[in-house]
Amino acid sequence: MSVKKQFVKTKPVCKVTFSVEAKEAKSASVVGDFNKWNPEEGELSKLKNGTFKGVFDIDKDASYEYKYIIDGAYVNESEADAYKYNSFAGAENSVLEV
Repeated sequence: MSVKKQFVKTKPVCKVTFSVEAKEAKSASVVGDFNKWNPEEGELSKLKNGTFKGVFDIDKDASYEYKYIIDGAYVNESEADAYKYNSFAGAENSVLEV
């Protein structure tokens, strides 16, 4: 898993690339505060090497909680900027700082 950030000088957004290696998985999404936890808006594309990947424009100067959904299971980012306990989920969420 990895997250890559590319700040856009002309807009108040950051292009964030989410990558998840899940060769056996049929589907993967990234959900979080930045897309209202909507799996359809965070759908990742599967590449030939078995990695799921997607690039999203996310408003910068903010902090967002998020998780991956891999074949229906919620998974945290191993390289997240931080982790935050969420009482609604009853677990920690990954945190993205942009």
